[in-house]
Amino acid sequence: MSDKKRFLPGLLITLAVLIIAVATVILLTKKSNENNEKINTTENEEQVFAVNTTLAVQGQIMDYLFVNGDIVAGEFVDVYPDTAGKITQVKVDLGDYVRKGDILAYIDPSRPGMNFANSPVYSPISGTVTSFPGTAGSTVSQQAPMATIGDLANLQVRTFISERKISRIALGMPAELTFEAYPGEVFSAVISELSPVVDPNSRTMEIKLKLTSRDSRIKSGMFSKIKITTSVKDNIVKIPSDCVNERFGEKFIYVVIDNNTVEKRTIVEGVNINDISEILSGLSAGEKVVIQGQTLLEDGVRVKVIKEVAPLSEKTKEEA
Repeated sequence: MSDKKRFLPGLLITLAVLIIAVATVILLTKKSNENNEKINTTENEEQVFAVNTTLAVQGQIMDYLFVNGDIVAGEFVDVYPDTAGKITQVKVDLGDYVRKGDILAYIDPSRPGMNFANSPVYSPISGTVTSFPGTAGSTVSQQAPMATIGDLANLQVRTFISERKISRIALGMPAELTFEAYPGEVFSAVISELSPVVDPNSRTMEIKLKLTSRDSRIKSGMFSKIKITTSVKDNIVKIPSDCVNERFGEKFIYVVIDNNTVEKRTIVEGVNINDISEILSGLSAGEKVVIQGQTLLEDGVRVKVIKEVAPLSEKTKEEA
């Protein structure tokens, strides 16, 4: 076999390998160019963010304090007998209304070998007999009350406020009462008394509220849930607290402009009550604020409004 015929297969294999290598380089180069073109196209496209919005509202905001309390008579007086002895006659029943000076009972102060006339026990005030544990024949002493008279015509609500919250309380503040016995009904009251001292053991201050109208269904001893209105602000700009963002101590919001871009606004926030924020500056009523989807936003980016959340109502009571 000649040398030419012997080296021909090897030459063909080498050429095939070179052709495959060149083709591979061409394909890889083309693929790389396509990827670069795709990246450049993506970079040139402007990104659009999906957001939900709500409107800023001008209206009212109220702050509340929630406590529990007990219904008590406006005035309670424990009645002590003037002398010790046995009760010979009871003149009243539990729940009876008595006037000041009425006789509640008679006591026989007699001792062995000594007989005395019955001693009457008088009511010191006008009111209702709320306690009378004794019966005819039972013995009473001057050290223990034999009856309790309460002024149930002027019921009050007694409750206690923790020391850290007493700065929010003042005479005349309105309150709403609810009772488990009357679900769905609300009764009005106002703060009528403030204790001048704080209990050093419980660190609380006693306050009393007066019912604005008498209701025979409300009775002494009932348990009440109390909602005290501690402050009211009118004509303020307010938004849901979820709209407010904070970064490095700066509080800001995103306002939608022309329905397709956002503007970053630095704000001054006032009170924050029940997830409602008062905005002192940086926002006007009627402007559209981003409430959801603001995590990736920056000033001036394009957005698409997916949902418009119903704005807060102007009156806080309606929201509650």
